[in-house]
Amino acid sequence: MISDLRALWPLTGFRRLFAVRLVSQTADGMFQVGLATLFFFSPENASTAAGVATAFAVLLLPFTIVGPWAGVLLDRWRRRQVLLVGNLVRVALTLTIAVLMATVGVGPAVYVLALVTLSVNRFLLAALSASLPKVVDGPLLLTANAVTPTLGAAAAGVGGGVGLVLGLLLPAGRVRDATALLVAATVMACASALATRLGRDQLGPDDRADGAQVRAAFVSLARGLGDGARYLVARRTPAQALGIMALHRFCYGAVFIASILISRNLLADPADAQAGLETFGTVLAASAVGFALAVVLTPLLVPRVGPHAWVVGCLLLAVVSQLLLVVTVDRVAVLAAGGALGLAAQGAKIAVDTIVQRDTADAFRGRAFALYDVMYNAAFVGAAALAALTLPDTGWSRPVFAGLAAAYLAGAVLFALASREPVVVAAPAAREPVA
Repeated sequence: MISDLRALWPLTGFRRLFAVRLVSQTADGMFQVGLATLFFFSPENASTAAGVATAFAVLLLPFTIVGPWAGVLLDRWRRRQVLLVGNLVRVALTLTIAVLMATVGVGPAVYVLALVTLSVNRFLLAALSASLPKVVDGPLLLTANAVTPTLGAAAAGVGGGVGLVLGLLLPAGRVRDATALLVAATVMACASALATRLGRDQLGPDDRADGAQVRAAFVSLARGLGDGARYLVARRTPAQALGIMALHRFCYGAVFIASILISRNLLADPADAQAGLETFGTVLAASAVGFALAVVLTPLLVPRVGPHAWVVGCLLLAVVSQLLLVVTVDRVAVLAAGGALGLAAQGAKIAVDTIVQRDTADAFRGRAFALYDVMYNAAFVGAAALAALTLPDTGWSRPVFAGLAAAYLAGAVLFALASREPVVVAAPAAREPVA
């Protein structure tokens, strides 16, 4: 990673765009953790299953809805201006949310403004990716595409860590919620200022589409996604992998929401939101250990057993994690289940990514991962709906966890019986989406 950065660093345009990415994604992490603290661990907010589910829908809908369509507008608008103005728009929205939090607390206006802000976040991420070929070319572009998302995600993690520390250090209440958002707004303003170091037209697009072309591009994109879905189903193995990923994400989302409620209302005093936040932090830490183990174990085991068998194994591990929660919900059990499910979720995701990449023709691979992104986040939104309907406010329900175990087991059996070799599909003259 360091040697890759050393090769890219002489490129002035890359350095400037990279700085915008790091600062912008740091602000993303701070804002999202600030919202999570606000929605889930403020004394007066989201202590019920319905409240947590509503908040999760707000947090994830932009990633489901905005992502596939952002590229069309980025072919019309100057991308440097998107980075400059988009961050300023985030500053204004975040400050407005902070004022509302300090004065009237969480209400419909906060949810709407948060949804808009997160949609702008998603749009900015797309703009950063689309801009990269304008500052890096040749063989270094592949290197830049590997380095920048990884370090950007790390920056978001750092921002999230800062937001979490603020949530733990400041006294619970409206002042804490507003302060976390004010700090995030300051970092967003820095990202906007850094964008001014890039030329107004430096990031393209070279030829900006007019309104009619944009409308045609939206229609073409919708058709292209439909073509991609039909190809994946005909090819069989990529569609099966996406389907099992969606099932896994759906079940994982329900457990995640249950973990928030258990941490706040069962393992801690429901009146002490701060203690609930600290408890949930330990659950996240256990899940992070599982994620880290998946990163280490998956590359070692998949070459030996194959990605399909590894996915089945991960699903069976997820079954065990849910059965543990059926038996008991004490702190040790919740942490153990969190670690096991983290390993199962991330291990299965890595293997699914491999199957989709390997078995999808290059002409359809972009659309495959656009559909992947939509399904990945839509499954979590669906999990939020399930949680709102089935979970008690304590978050613990033996029938729900037994049902999740059964769903994981059914997925493991179906995927074990599914075809492991893709069907040969003659590549049609595909209609490429304009994006």
